[in-house]
Amino acid sequence: MVAKSALLLAPPYAVERSLNVLGANLKTARLRRNLTLQEVAEKIGVVRRVVSDAEKGKPSTSIAVYIALLWAYGLTEQLTQVADPETDQEGKALERARTPQRARQERTLDDNF
Repeated sequence: MVAKSALLLAPPYAVERSLNVLGANLKTARLRRNLTLQEVAEKIGVVRRVVSDAEKGKPSTSIAVYIALLWAYGLTEQLTQVADPETDQEGKALERARTPQRARQERTLDDNF
């Protein structure tokens, strides 16, 4: 028997909440397009239960399934905003803290009196 990851058994609250919101958003997108679970499952090449699990925000659902669902609904352009380095304020601050504030200039003797 394979041990399950602690992340799958009891994900941090923020992770669980984000998956639930993503799942609900995907379900809304499917319903607005008047598609059934079966139709979407066939389009992305999985069984109906996998789509249902994604809509419930199940942590063990593959990220490929979530991205395939975004593709099926024409929403993959929104992925460019996920973890965009340009909007990572904390990462930018940490990078600035590691970068030297000024570069040292080599001192040369000036014999122009």
